[in-house]
Amino acid sequence: MVPHLTTALNGPLLELEQRVLDASTAIERWFRLRWQAHQPPFYCSVDLRNSGFKLAPVDTNLFPGGFNNLSAAFMPLAVQAATAAIEKICPAAKNLLLVPENHTRNRWYLENLATLAAILRQTGLEVRIGSLNPEITAATELETASGRKLRLEPLQRAGARLGLEGDGRLGLGGFDPCAILVNNDLSSGIPAILQGLDGQVLLPPLHAGWAVRRKSAHFAAYDEVAAQFAQMLQIDPWLLNPCHARCGEIDFQARAGEECLASNVSMLLQKIRLKYLEYGIKDTPYVAVKADAGTYGMGVMMVRDAAEVRDLNRRQRNKMAVVKEGLAVTDVIIQEGVHTVERIEDKAAEPVVYMIDHYVIGGFYRVHGARAADQNLNAPGMHFVPLAFEESCSVPDPHASCDAPPNRFYAYGVVGRLALAAAALELQQTAPPPGLEPA
Repeated sequence: MVPHLTTALNGPLLELEQRVLDASTAIERWFRLRWQAHQPPFYCSVDLRNSGFKLAPVDTNLFPGGFNNLSAAFMPLAVQAATAAIEKICPAAKNLLLVPENHTRNRWYLENLATLAAILRQTGLEVRIGSLNPEITAATELETASGRKLRLEPLQRAGARLGLEGDGRLGLGGFDPCAILVNNDLSSGIPAILQGLDGQVLLPPLHAGWAVRRKSAHFAAYDEVAAQFAQMLQIDPWLLNPCHARCGEIDFQARAGEECLASNVSMLLQKIRLKYLEYGIKDTPYVAVKADAGTYGMGVMMVRDAAEVRDLNRRQRNKMAVVKEGLAVTDVIIQEGVHTVERIEDKAAEPVVYMIDHYVIGGFYRVHGARAADQNLNAPGMHFVPLAFEESCSVPDPHASCDAPPNRFYAYGVVGRLALAAAALELQQTAPPPGLEPA
């Protein structure tokens, strides 16, 4: 079943989407050449917003945690993509170590972990899960949301190699993996146990974690990718790209950096107003102020006037001051807000596209009944509806009508892959010199 969308599947395709469909041959060649020059991350998820005149990414996650929300019908595609990625990165791989977040009580996250491990096992790998959580001191069995059993074991370090204990001697009776896949976004820092590994492939690299990575760096890379793509397609890059700015040295508690924030908000809103005037758009412009490092929808507020960031009350300042793991927010990205026109069961929705290597493997809609089209949907109360379309969103159907699901979702796959290409460029640009990995 294709989810019922009151806008996305019922009206004619937007002009932008039609341009994308008409140029699909050139687009696929453009991506093929891109992947030859830039190695994509092992996996990635991208939050998109479709405003009816603009289709743009608003967040790119290099440690995706919602594999359980994907349609089961697309698991074979996920396995095929993972197999291709492993063959390219570590062709002789036999064992893979999966390092998760420390969420032992979040049964939905555990469901994600079980789904990801199942995908990887079907590539011909022995997969075991090694936890960074100091509470996991021995093999521990946990139960996922659906009742599946998941075994977590404490990580063991032997010299410059990471693995799991077997008979007490790592590398003999223990689990000594060729590759290590991290599903922990490293918000609280890079653990020493992951540093200085020798002869083991670490995916993604350590500088992909939020201890080092910045959203502003990603969207600067996206500016470059979107400009090149738009030139090839002969369109305005703004139709695919949210305007953004960065403000550093923020202290919400001490009210430091307010003028920097307010001036950037004012500048960005004016820039958006001019674009709305150019395209005859009647919506009210807004921006999202986000912590420059972090995830889970924390440290985010929507702003429609610069005065709003000068007059934050104590509750608002407390909300913005810290993110995951209680880390203080000192830098923010101010990003153009993109209204969503998509609704499922009359609730605001936004698509999230999942990729392994450079392949789109599916996605889902994030749906929130208590949030409006110009609000953050990544918040408590959201739920997910799988993108259960009949055909892959990587392949349009030239023989079908314009509003056929494969064609509608193809545009999502294209913009998702643009964000993936930006992530590849970002990681390449921010990679530390050999031997100087981040600590």
